[in-house]
Amino acid sequence: MSSAQRPEVVVITGASSGIGRATARAYARRGARLVLASRSRAALETVAAECRALGARALVVPTDVSLEAQVQALAAAAVAQYGRIDVWVGNAGVFAYGSFDELPPGVFRQVVETNLMGQVHGARAALPYFRRQGRGTLILVASLYSRVASPGILPYVTSKYGLLGFAEGLRQELRGSGIRVRVILPGSVDTPIYQHAANLTGKKARPLPPVTSPARVARAIVRSADRRRFAAYVGRLQRLVVPVHDLAPPVYDAIASALMDRFELHGTSSVSLGTVLEPPGQADPTTGGWRSIGLRFALGAAAASALTAFLVRRR
Repeated sequence: MSSAQRPEVVVITGASSGIGRATARAYARRGARLVLASRSRAALETVAAECRALGARALVVPTDVSLEAQVQALAAAAVAQYGRIDVWVGNAGVFAYGSFDELPPGVFRQVVETNLMGQVHGARAALPYFRRQGRGTLILVASLYSRVASPGILPYVTSKYGLLGFAEGLRQELRGSGIRVRVILPGSVDTPIYQHAANLTGKKARPLPPVTSPARVARAIVRSADRRRFAAYVGRLQRLVVPVHDLAPPVYDAIASALMDRFELHGTSSVSLGTVLEPPGQADPTTGGWRSIGLRFALGAAAASALTAFLVRRR
């Protein structure tokens, strides 16, 4: 952004950790005027202080995106403070592990309400201001799981599949309006979402490698507003599973099940509802610690071992 341009006004949901926190920093370095939203005010204040130290202005608006009235209030607060909204980054998300039969209905619903309906509420809140301005960019953080499924995480997959369909349809409706819709589809990302997921399996959860840094996803988010491409994948290697899923569904299903059973869920852990229903009391780290050199090697070796054992067994 050149000095001749006015600072962008950017609303970011899910801003207190992970991808949202990294995105807030990325926009802060550009001198943006930020509106930071998540369920916890204390967590948001920590991120806002980081952004102000980078030279940005930051407004904190505690928001539960599953509640439409709160999302409408978030948009109104942004416009009251800065006069407009240039970019809305819909990023808030929660995760849950467990078979369909063992996940409580309330947990399943809350994952969908947060990850999908929270994005719908965001679009409904931002669009009137975008239309009044004649422009604006809606950036929705989806997932590789918007294109492929996996057992054991059905609420998340359901929400992300629905989000991609919503984004495509909305893009078509907004043709010629000056309003852009962009979707980001990351694979596994090094955030605390795995540690804070609801987990009814009794096993520890870990992401499938290779694990992308949240800063890399944040760069893709910032770039997407100025690019013509509707959807941007982050994580080239994991994207290779998409053609396998599309062209050889039985092979994909077998591999996905084996990796979940033999790698992603391992060891023992207590049953927990994580932060699906209740927010954390303080800001989580931007990363989940999954990209340390030793851990990355161990994760890769374990995943390769699980896949090799599965293939040998099938053969």
